[in-house]
Amino acid sequence: MSSGACITGRRKVKPSRRTPNQPTGTATAGMQFQFLPLRFEFRAAEPLYFPPGKAGNLLRGALGKTFNRIACVPECPSGSSLDTRPCLSRESCLYAQVFEPVATGPGPSGLSDAPRPFVFRARRLDGRTIQPDQLFDFDLHLFSLDPDVLKYFVRAFTALAHEGLGPQRGKAELQRVLRIAWHDLPEHILYQESTQLTTAPVEPATIDLAPVTPAPRKIRVDFLSPTELKRNTQIVSRPEFPILFGRIRDRISTLRALYGPGPLGIDFRSIGGRAAAVRMANCEVRRQEFERHSSRTGQTHSIGGFVGFAEYEGEMGEFLPYLEAARWVGVGRQVVWGKGEISIQLN
Repeated sequence: MSSGACITGRRKVKPSRRTPNQPTGTATAGMQFQFLPLRFEFRAAEPLYFPPGKAGNLLRGALGKTFNRIACVPECPSGSSLDTRPCLSRESCLYAQVFEPVATGPGPSGLSDAPRPFVFRARRLDGRTIQPDQLFDFDLHLFSLDPDVLKYFVRAFTALAHEGLGPQRGKAELQRVLRIAWHDLPEHILYQESTQLTTAPVEPATIDLAPVTPAPRKIRVDFLSPTELKRNTQIVSRPEFPILFGRIRDRISTLRALYGPGPLGIDFRSIGGRAAAVRMANCEVRRQEFERHSSRTGQTHSIGGFVGFAEYEGEMGEFLPYLEAARWVGVGRQVVWGKGEISIQLN
């Protein structure tokens, strides 16, 4: 692929095998969510440093610039501004599709902009200094199954590592890219050092969103990274279950509509009403503040939110698959660089 090429078209991938968390019976395509859980492994060539709470944000910002340079044609009017709105080829431009997707109409609460088809999981790099020859890695969950998108991510991270990562621009080498093991799917190496990216089909992880039985009546959700949830355009201070579930449901459905087989085949109003019957039994969250500086606008923005946990009680079987999917897609604002990461404990 030449550095000035734009890739056109989006491929649809057939649903893959069922995962062990799925109920018995045949899963329908309208109740599945597919994604690629990826890990990028590097070896440091120079010292690198990632400030606390900012690893994912730094990676996302640097990746966008590199991806733009590799994927866009030289004459693209977006130029160094990375603004694809003036681009006449944005419908076929891979950079525009991945980094600047545009909403085509009013969206669900908290989703006024079309979500990007990936999120970083880089908390383990926060506050770390990495010495030369030391290995380090981060995860990236990819929701577009277009193989060209995966190829460009590998190309962009290969180039970015050579140019330098982190605020001190320490150089590194991309060693491996692999699909993380997922239930009965084994680990799959997609790229090994400077060898060719695998041409074999990459089977995605698949979550069946149909209700599970039996299901516990009480669960705990841990908010591992700063999380911000909106209700009617306002940021809330507590993750009441109908708000949490509503943001998860809308995000999954929108990701499916943009990058998969289509929106969820569910009655949104009815399932939202049932979510309102789940009560919060306990909540211990606290605000955690971080800031980022935008080199594009020159402005400083908060990337904070609440962390902690909440416990919920009620009929949970219908909602557990969505919470499982949210572990991978994130929930709330600014999820691309790692906000809104959750885990689930069943009681």
